[in-house]
Amino acid sequence: MNVEYTGRHYEITTAVRDEIENGLLKIRKILRDKFETKVVLTLEKRRNKAEITITPRNGPLIALAQAHDMAVAINEALEHLEKQAVKYKTRWRTQKRHNHKTPSEKNATLGRWNGESGEDGQPAARPKGRSVALLVHRFPPIAKSTEVHLVRSDDSVALRPMTIEEAIKEAHFRDRDVFVFRDPKGKIMVLHRTRDGKMELIEAP
Repeated sequence: MNVEYTGRHYEITTAVRDEIENGLLKIRKILRDKFETKVVLTLEKRRNKAEITITPRNGPLIALAQAHDMAVAINEALEHLEKQAVKYKTRWRTQKRHNHKTPSEKNATLGRWNGESGEDGQPAARPKGRSVALLVHRFPPIAKSTEVHLVRSDDSVALRPMTIEEAIKEAHFRDRDVFVFRDPKGKIMVLHRTRDGKMELIEAP
């Protein structure tokens, strides 16, 4: 396993390496893919920070955690990385399944109609030149107002200015598909994770 370790005011022992690599083996089983790993362990004023970055084929996954004890910070970072890996795997499988559909599969429903059934019990192909009556639901001119359920999310907004790199790490750490922040110049930026897992940067006018 190729893991690059960096210790900042912290000595990385063999026991720490073994603990991290055992956790990475579990994540590798989830992704079923090889990946490069960078681990940064930092000790700052009695705060232990663990940052673990892995790079599977469709983009990096980053986990950040901090605690009073380095072992706790490492375990939290690995747990967060494992959750991201499961989400990443699900998104990748869905995209792969959609992309592998043949044109005939994608358009299979276009040659069928909800009328008579064929011998195999499936809807029979629509005869050419035959019109089909459709029932279209029409909404009333004035729709009744319904109560809108809104949930306020403070985790999707940064409280301090940060660079794009810091914002990407923070969005990964908070596991947010949308993250709003201000750059060092005070301009509003929005990070959006697309369906293929890539981060899209939107600059507010």
